[in-house]
Amino acid sequence: MILWGELRVSSGAMFTGTAVFDLLLPGDSRSLKAKRSYVRPIVAALRRFEVSAAEVGALDLHGRAQVAVAVVAAEGGHVREVLDSCERLVAGRPEVELLSVRRRLYGDED
Repeated sequence: MILWGELRVSSGAMFTGTAVFDLLLPGDSRSLKAKRSYVRPIVAALRRFEVSAAEVGALDLHGRAQVAVAVVAAEGGHVREVLDSCERLVAGRPEVELLSVRRRLYGDED
């Protein structure tokens, strides 16, 4: 615990987690405008889990997209739960196919 003025601040643990979702988009996404029409609602839905979310890869490919999320929490278990929820949401979207997921969890020791 750190004493800062009259305020006591606990130096608790911090965990961060990331997930990158590789998506196959429908055949009609042959323009960047069409691609955005699929990616934008997914990113908006992910943000409801209070994560940072953005399209991060395959930016010039019309039929593919990579969407990433990042989360910070005091417990590693909570980070895993949030990433699990995000993965379920993306996998459950009928308009896209989830090809792969890369997940990472970092703790205080990393």
